[in-house]
Amino acid sequence: PAPLPLTVILALPRPKMLKRIILDATSLGVKTLVLLNSWKVDKSYWQTPELKGELLREKMVLGLEQAMDTRMPSLLLAPRFKPFVEDQLEALTAGTRKLLAHPGAYPPMPAQLDEPLSLAIGPEGGWTPYEVEMLCARGFACHSLGARILRVETALPTLVGRLLG
Repeated sequence: PAPLPLTVILALPRPKMLKRIILDATSLGVKTLVLLNSWKVDKSYWQTPELKGELLREKMVLGLEQAMDTRMPSLLLAPRFKPFVEDQLEALTAGTRKLLAHPGAYPPMPAQLDEPLSLAIGPEGGWTPYEVEMLCARGFACHSLGARILRVETALPTLVGRLLG
């Protein structure tokens, strides 16, 4: 299948869910995935054995097998929010429409888009106001999925299906 024109920037999820989220993102066709630190990400998550390259690669291979795909996604670990946003984000998201999934009184997340996208999904509880401000200053627009606050493992496939389904 064709790769999705989608870069996903994801606040590092709980280690218990990380492997499942990597597998799901890969099977959905995401070809660029960034795991980013956030104020609400527990610092111990960055020490988990699940972040070792080979374990994540195994999950990506399983996701590729599930989707009958052969193109390995690129995975970037960004344990420092501000340096990543200031130094790498712009180059990574150049030429894409930038969407920030965040709970609150924002316009609804658009649907059925036919353009390259960058999607930022925060930790459970959402991004901090500072993080939202930093991302919006770099061209991201806040959108909501409605009144319910979703877990990352629910939000990711829901957003991918809505945006590109």
